Amino acid sequence: MKQVTAIIKPFKLDEVREALAEVGVSGLTVTEVKGFGRQKGHTELYRGAEYVVDFLPKIRVEVVLADDLVEQAIEAILKAARTGKIGDGKIFVTPVEQAIRIRTGEADEEAL
Repeated sequence: MKQVTAIIKPFKLDEVREALAEVGVSGLTVTEVKGFGRQKGHTELYRGAEYVVDFLPKIRVEVVLADDLVEQAIEAILKAARTGKIGDGKIFVTPVEQAIRIRTGEADEEAL
């Protein structure tokens, strides 16, 4: 099992969710986060004063998958989240040692 974590632009969430559903992903966790990478934030003007916005709003999508679905999920996220502009985000894949469904006690892939 693997956990696929994608940091994406907020307006791309619906497209990413639909793309993951098409490849068979049944559940995911979404978190509103803030951060920056190479963008380094940007400046804005408010009531005549210029200020720097260091942390940009992003969405963190987390999915735990069986190993055979990981590549399909990555491709789906790449196609759905890409705008071609700076700040499109990142995808991280990490191994998951164990998963347990609390309600039933099912473990590992049965728990997904």
